[in-house]
Amino acid sequence: MADHKRPESMERITTPALAEQFIAEQVAAVRAQVGDKKVLLALSGGVDSSVVAALLIKAVGKQLTCVHVNHGLLRKGEPEQVVEVFRNQMDANLVYVDAVDRFLDKLAGVTDPETKRKIIGAEFIRVFEEEARKLEGIEFLAQGTIYPDILESGPVKAHHNVGGLPEDLQFALVEPVKFLFKDEVRVVGKALGLPDSMVFRQPFPGPGLGVRCLGAITRDRLEAVRESDAILREEFAKHGLEGKVWQYFTAIPDLKSVGVKDNKRVDEWCAIIRAVNTIDAMTATVENVPFELLQHITDRITHEVKGINRVLFDLTPKPTGTIEWE
Repeated sequence: MADHKRPESMERITTPALAEQFIAEQVAAVRAQVGDKKVLLALSGGVDSSVVAALLIKAVGKQLTCVHVNHGLLRKGEPEQVVEVFRNQMDANLVYVDAVDRFLDKLAGVTDPETKRKIIGAEFIRVFEEEARKLEGIEFLAQGTIYPDILESGPVKAHHNVGGLPEDLQFALVEPVKFLFKDEVRVVGKALGLPDSMVFRQPFPGPGLGVRCLGAITRDRLEAVRESDAILREEFAKHGLEGKVWQYFTAIPDLKSVGVKDNKRVDEWCAIIRAVNTIDAMTATVENVPFELLQHITDRITHEVKGINRVLFDLTPKPTGTIEWE
Protein backbone atom coordinates (compact mmCIF):
# COMPACT_ATOMS: atom_id res chain seq x y z
CA MET A 1 0.00 0.00 0.00
CA ALA A 2 3.10 2.23 0.30
CA ASP A 3 2.91 3.36 -3.34
CA HIS A 4 -0.76 4.19 -2.82
CA LYS A 5 -0.13 6.62 0.03
CA ARG A 6 -0.09 10.34 -0.62
CA PRO A 7 3.46 11.67 0.00
CA GLU A 8 3.59 13.61 3.26
CA SER A 9 5.62 16.36 1.58
CA MET A 10 2.98 16.88 -1.13
CA GLU A 11 1.53 20.38 -0.94
CA ARG A 12 -2.22 20.87 -1.30
CA ILE A 13 -3.05 22.20 -4.78
CA THR A 14 -5.05 25.34 -4.11
CA THR A 15 -3.75 27.86 -6.68
CA PRO A 16 -3.27 27.96 -10.47
CA ALA A 17 0.52 28.16 -9.94
CA LEU A 18 0.55 24.95 -7.89
CA ALA A 19 -1.73 23.31 -10.47
CA GLU A 20 0.68 24.25 -13.29
CA GLN A 21 3.56 22.78 -11.30
CA PHE A 22 1.61 19.56 -10.73
CA ILE A 23 0.69 19.34 -14.42
CA ALA A 24 4.33 19.75 -15.47
CA GLU A 25 5.42 17.02 -13.05
CA GLN A 26 2.71 14.61 -14.17
CA VAL A 27 3.33 15.25 -17.88
CA ALA A 28 6.98 14.28 -17.33
CA ALA A 29 6.00 11.25 -15.22
CA VAL A 30 3.45 10.00 -17.79
CA ARG A 31 5.93 10.40 -20.65
CA ALA A 32 8.54 8.46 -18.66
CA GLN A 33 6.06 5.67 -17.85
CA VAL A 34 4.40 5.38 -21.26
CA GLY A 35 7.27 6.15 -23.63
CA ASP A 36 6.04 5.65 -27.19
CA LYS A 37 3.30 3.16 -26.22
CA LYS A 38 -0.47 3.68 -26.49
CA VAL A 39 -2.92 4.46 -23.69
CA LEU A 40 -6.66 3.79 -23.42
CA LEU A 41 -9.10 5.76 -21.27
CA ALA A 42 -12.81 5.31 -20.55
CA LEU A 43 -13.98 8.93 -20.72
CA SER A 44 -17.31 9.40 -18.98
CA GLY A 45 -17.32 13.20 -19.10
CA GLY A 46 -17.15 13.35 -15.30
CA VAL A 47 -14.61 15.55 -13.51
CA ASP A 48 -11.98 12.89 -12.81
CA SER A 49 -11.87 11.17 -16.19
CA SER A 50 -12.04 14.52 -18.02
CA VAL A 51 -9.07 15.94 -16.10
CA VAL A 52 -7.06 12.75 -16.73
CA ALA A 53 -7.94 12.94 -20.44
CA ALA A 54 -6.83 16.58 -20.71
CA LEU A 55 -3.62 15.84 -18.80
CA LEU A 56 -2.76 12.84 -20.99
CA ILE A 57 -3.54 14.73 -24.20
CA LYS A 58 -0.96 17.29 -23.02
CA ALA A 59 1.52 14.52 -22.19
CA VAL A 60 1.21 12.01 -25.04
CA GLY A 61 -1.25 13.48 -27.54
CA LYS A 62 -2.45 10.98 -30.13
CA GLN A 63 -0.95 8.05 -28.20
CA LEU A 64 -4.09 8.34 -26.06
CA THR A 65 -7.39 6.91 -27.25
CA CYS A 66 -10.48 8.00 -25.29
CA VAL A 67 -13.61 5.87 -25.46
CA HIS A 68 -16.87 7.62 -24.60
CA VAL A 69 -19.79 5.23 -24.20
CA ASN A 70 -23.20 6.89 -24.47
CA HIS A 71 -25.47 4.46 -22.62
CA GLY A 72 -28.48 6.76 -22.81
CA LEU A 73 -28.38 7.54 -19.09
CA LEU A 74 -26.40 10.79 -19.23
CA ARG A 75 -27.81 14.25 -18.58
CA LYS A 76 -29.00 16.48 -21.39
CA GLY A 77 -26.13 17.71 -23.56
CA GLU A 78 -23.38 15.71 -21.85
CA PRO A 79 -22.39 13.34 -24.70
CA GLU A 80 -22.34 16.30 -27.08
CA GLN A 81 -20.12 18.25 -24.67
CA VAL A 82 -17.59 15.40 -24.46
CA VAL A 83 -17.32 15.31 -28.26
CA GLU A 84 -17.10 19.10 -28.54
CA VAL A 85 -14.43 19.55 -25.84
CA PHE A 86 -12.20 16.57 -26.53
CA ARG A 87 -12.53 15.86 -30.25
CA ASN A 88 -13.25 19.33 -31.62
CA GLN A 89 -11.34 21.58 -29.19
CA MET A 90 -8.51 19.35 -27.93
CA ASP A 91 -8.12 17.25 -31.09
CA ALA A 92 -8.16 14.02 -29.07
CA ASN A 93 -8.38 10.52 -30.47
CA LEU A 94 -11.97 10.02 -29.35
CA VAL A 95 -14.06 6.93 -30.04
CA TYR A 96 -17.75 7.75 -29.52
CA VAL A 97 -19.95 4.70 -29.00
CA ASP A 98 -23.72 5.07 -29.31
CA ALA A 99 -24.89 2.17 -27.15
CA VAL A 100 -28.21 3.67 -26.09
CA ASP A 101 -30.45 0.95 -27.56
CA ARG A 102 -28.17 -1.80 -26.31
CA PHE A 103 -28.33 -0.59 -22.69
CA LEU A 104 -32.03 0.28 -22.63
CA ASP A 105 -32.98 -3.07 -24.18
CA LYS A 106 -31.03 -4.87 -21.42
CA LEU A 107 -32.72 -2.75 -18.74
CA ALA A 108 -36.27 -3.18 -20.05
CA GLY A 109 -38.61 -4.38 -17.30
CA VAL A 110 -35.91 -4.40 -14.57
CA THR A 111 -37.22 -2.77 -11.38
CA ASP A 112 -34.66 -3.67 -8.70
CA PRO A 113 -32.12 -0.82 -8.26
CA GLU A 114 -29.17 -3.10 -7.53
CA THR A 115 -29.93 -5.27 -10.56
CA LYS A 116 -30.11 -2.13 -12.70
CA ARG A 117 -26.69 -1.06 -11.40
CA LYS A 118 -25.16 -4.46 -12.15
CA ILE A 119 -26.59 -4.57 -15.69
CA ILE A 120 -25.27 -1.07 -16.45
CA GLY A 121 -21.81 -1.86 -15.02
CA ALA A 122 -21.50 -5.24 -16.76
CA GLU A 123 -22.70 -3.90 -20.11
CA PHE A 124 -20.26 -0.99 -19.91
CA ILE A 125 -17.39 -3.45 -19.44
CA ARG A 126 -18.56 -5.47 -22.46
CA VAL A 127 -18.80 -2.39 -24.68
CA PHE A 128 -15.41 -1.12 -23.51
CA GLU A 129 -13.84 -4.54 -24.10
CA GLU A 130 -15.22 -4.64 -27.65
CA GLU A 131 -13.76 -1.21 -28.40
CA ALA A 132 -10.42 -2.12 -26.78
CA ARG A 133 -10.12 -5.21 -29.00
CA LYS A 134 -10.52 -3.06 -32.11
CA LEU A 135 -7.40 -1.10 -31.17
CA GLU A 136 -3.85 -2.33 -31.66
CA GLY A 137 -0.80 -1.81 -29.49
CA ILE A 138 -2.57 -0.62 -26.33
CA GLU A 139 -0.39 -1.31 -23.28
CA PHE A 140 -1.74 1.15 -20.71
CA LEU A 141 -5.15 1.90 -19.19
CA ALA A 142 -5.58 5.40 -17.78
CA GLN A 143 -7.99 5.91 -14.88
CA GLY A 144 -9.52 8.78 -12.97
CA THR A 145 -8.67 7.31 -9.58
CA ILE A 146 -8.47 10.05 -6.92
CA TYR A 147 -7.21 9.84 -3.34
CA PRO A 148 -10.59 9.37 -1.58
CA ASP A 149 -11.15 6.30 -3.79
CA ILE A 150 -7.93 4.78 -2.46
CA LEU A 151 -8.83 5.64 1.13
CA GLU A 152 -12.35 4.21 0.78
CA SER A 153 -11.86 1.27 -1.59
CA GLY A 154 -8.19 0.37 -1.66
CA PRO A 155 -5.91 1.03 -4.62
CA VAL A 156 -8.37 0.11 -7.39
CA LYS A 157 -11.25 2.43 -8.21
CA ALA A 158 -14.19 0.23 -9.09
CA HIS A 159 -16.20 2.99 -10.73
CA HIS A 160 -13.57 3.97 -13.28
CA ASN A 161 -11.53 0.79 -13.35
CA VAL A 162 -12.70 -1.62 -16.01
CA GLY A 163 -11.82 -4.40 -13.60
CA GLY A 164 -13.95 -7.01 -15.34
CA LEU A 165 -11.83 -7.04 -18.49
CA PRO A 166 -10.53 -10.48 -19.55
CA GLU A 167 -7.02 -11.57 -18.59
CA ASP A 168 -5.56 -10.75 -22.02
CA LEU A 169 -6.68 -7.13 -21.63
CA GLN A 170 -5.08 -6.45 -18.25
CA PHE A 171 -3.21 -3.25 -19.08
CA ALA A 172 -0.70 -1.44 -16.89
CA LEU A 173 -2.39 1.46 -15.08
CA VAL A 174 -1.76 5.17 -15.54
CA GLU A 175 -3.30 7.16 -12.67
CA PRO A 176 -1.95 10.71 -12.70
CA VAL A 177 -4.41 12.23 -10.19
CA LYS A 178 -4.52 9.35 -7.69
CA PHE A 179 -3.08 11.47 -4.86
CA LEU A 180 -5.46 14.40 -5.33
CA PHE A 181 -8.64 15.25 -3.49
CA LYS A 182 -11.67 16.33 -5.52
CA ASP A 183 -11.16 20.06 -4.91
CA GLU A 184 -7.56 19.74 -6.15
CA VAL A 185 -8.70 17.87 -9.26
CA ARG A 186 -10.98 20.81 -10.05
CA VAL A 187 -8.11 23.32 -9.70
CA VAL A 188 -6.01 21.20 -12.08
CA GLY A 189 -8.94 20.93 -14.51
CA LYS A 190 -9.28 24.72 -14.61
CA ALA A 191 -5.54 25.05 -15.27
CA LEU A 192 -5.86 22.56 -18.14
CA GLY A 193 -8.51 24.75 -19.77
CA LEU A 194 -11.56 22.54 -19.28
CA PRO A 195 -14.92 24.37 -19.20
CA ASP A 196 -16.45 25.21 -15.81
CA SER A 197 -19.51 23.11 -16.63
CA MET A 198 -17.22 20.06 -16.70
CA VAL A 199 -14.81 21.03 -13.91
CA PHE A 200 -17.53 21.98 -11.43
CA ARG A 201 -19.97 19.27 -12.51
CA GLN A 202 -22.20 18.00 -9.72
CA PRO A 203 -21.64 14.54 -8.26
CA PHE A 204 -23.36 12.10 -10.60
CA PRO A 205 -24.03 8.41 -9.87
CA GLY A 206 -22.25 5.78 -11.95
CA PRO A 207 -25.54 4.40 -13.33
CA GLY A 208 -26.52 7.96 -14.25
CA LEU A 209 -30.18 8.72 -14.78
CA GLY A 210 -30.85 4.98 -14.46
CA VAL A 211 -31.27 5.47 -10.70
CA ARG A 212 -33.40 8.60 -11.14
CA CYS A 213 -35.88 6.92 -13.47
CA LEU A 214 -37.31 4.98 -10.53
CA GLY A 215 -38.39 1.40 -11.05
CA ALA A 216 -38.29 -0.10 -14.54
CA ILE A 217 -36.68 2.33 -17.01
CA THR A 218 -38.85 3.33 -19.95
CA ARG A 219 -37.67 5.58 -22.75
CA ASP A 220 -40.43 8.13 -22.32
CA ARG A 221 -39.93 8.44 -18.55
CA LEU A 222 -36.15 8.55 -19.00
CA GLU A 223 -36.58 11.45 -21.41
CA ALA A 224 -38.83 13.16 -18.89
CA VAL A 225 -36.10 12.82 -16.22
CA ARG A 226 -33.53 14.26 -18.62
CA GLU A 227 -35.68 17.23 -19.65
CA SER A 228 -36.93 18.10 -16.15
CA ASP A 229 -33.39 17.87 -14.77
CA ALA A 230 -32.17 20.26 -17.49
CA ILE A 231 -34.87 22.79 -16.55
CA LEU A 232 -33.97 22.52 -12.85
CA ARG A 233 -30.26 23.05 -13.56
CA GLU A 234 -31.00 25.98 -15.87
CA GLU A 235 -33.21 27.73 -13.29
CA PHE A 236 -30.79 27.11 -10.39
CA ALA A 237 -27.99 28.63 -12.50
CA LYS A 238 -30.15 31.67 -13.37
CA HIS A 239 -31.03 32.28 -9.71
CA GLY A 240 -27.56 31.94 -8.18
CA LEU A 241 -27.96 28.45 -6.70
CA GLU A 242 -25.46 26.74 -9.02
CA GLY A 243 -22.34 26.14 -6.92
CA LYS A 244 -24.21 27.09 -3.73
CA VAL A 245 -26.22 23.86 -3.55
CA TRP A 246 -24.12 20.69 -3.42
CA GLN A 247 -26.44 18.47 -5.47
CA TYR A 248 -29.81 18.92 -7.13
CA PHE A 249 -31.73 16.80 -9.59
CA THR A 250 -35.12 15.40 -10.50
CA ALA A 251 -36.35 11.84 -10.14
CA ILE A 252 -39.46 10.34 -11.69
CA PRO A 253 -41.21 7.36 -10.10
CA ASP A 254 -43.32 4.90 -12.04
CA LEU A 255 -46.45 6.39 -10.54
CA LYS A 256 -49.24 8.23 -12.33
CA SER A 257 -51.86 10.58 -10.94
CA VAL A 258 -54.81 12.34 -12.47
CA GLY A 259 -54.42 15.91 -13.66
CA VAL A 260 -55.91 18.44 -16.06
CA LYS A 261 -54.25 19.76 -19.23
CA ASP A 262 -56.01 21.71 -21.99
CA ASN A 263 -59.29 21.16 -20.14
CA LYS A 264 -58.86 17.41 -20.41
CA ARG A 265 -58.29 14.78 -17.76
CA VAL A 266 -54.78 13.24 -18.03
CA ASP A 267 -52.99 10.48 -16.15
CA GLU A 268 -49.30 11.43 -15.99
CA TRP A 269 -46.19 11.07 -13.83
CA CYS A 270 -44.82 13.39 -11.18
CA ALA A 271 -41.31 14.84 -11.05
CA ILE A 272 -39.57 14.97 -7.66
CA ILE A 273 -37.07 17.76 -7.00
CA ARG A 274 -34.15 16.94 -4.69
CA ALA A 275 -31.74 19.68 -3.54
CA VAL A 276 -29.29 18.97 -0.72
CA ASN A 277 -26.13 20.25 0.93
CA THR A 278 -23.46 18.11 2.55
CA ILE A 279 -19.80 18.07 3.54
CA ASP A 280 -19.05 14.35 3.28
CA ALA A 281 -22.26 12.82 1.81
CA MET A 282 -22.74 10.87 5.06
CA THR A 283 -25.37 13.35 6.23
CA ALA A 284 -27.23 15.96 4.17
CA THR A 285 -29.57 18.88 4.75
CA VAL A 286 -32.25 20.13 2.39
CA GLU A 287 -31.67 23.46 0.62
CA ASN A 288 -34.26 26.11 1.46
CA VAL A 289 -35.25 26.87 -2.14
CA PRO A 290 -37.41 30.03 -2.42
CA PHE A 291 -41.06 29.12 -2.86
CA GLU A 292 -41.49 31.49 -5.82
CA LEU A 293 -38.64 29.74 -7.63
CA LEU A 294 -40.19 26.33 -6.94
CA GLN A 295 -43.46 27.60 -8.38
CA HIS A 296 -41.68 28.85 -11.51
CA ILE A 297 -39.79 25.55 -11.97
CA THR A 298 -43.04 23.64 -11.48
CA ASP A 299 -44.75 25.74 -14.12
CA ARG A 300 -41.95 25.11 -16.61
CA ILE A 301 -41.69 21.37 -15.98
CA THR A 302 -45.44 20.73 -16.15
CA HIS A 303 -45.80 22.75 -19.35
CA GLU A 304 -42.55 21.85 -21.14
CA VAL A 305 -41.92 18.21 -20.22
CA LYS A 306 -44.08 15.62 -21.90
CA GLY A 307 -45.87 13.27 -19.51
CA ILE A 308 -45.48 15.30 -16.29
CA ASN A 309 -48.48 16.86 -14.53
CA ARG A 310 -47.17 17.28 -10.95
CA VAL A 311 -43.94 18.43 -9.29
CA LEU A 312 -43.02 17.42 -5.73
CA PHE A 313 -40.23 18.77 -3.49
CA ASP A 314 -38.37 16.27 -1.30
CA LEU A 315 -37.99 17.70 2.22
CA THR A 316 -36.19 14.69 3.69
CA PRO A 317 -32.68 15.09 5.15
CA LYS A 318 -30.10 12.30 5.33
CA PRO A 319 -30.76 10.42 7.53
CA THR A 320 -33.54 9.27 7.17
CA GLY A 321 -33.50 9.57 3.39
CA THR A 322 -30.45 8.93 1.23
CA ILE A 323 -29.36 11.58 -1.29
CA GLU A 324 -30.39 9.50 -4.30
CA TRP A 325 -33.75 7.74 -4.38
CA GLU A 326 -32.32 4.43 -5.55
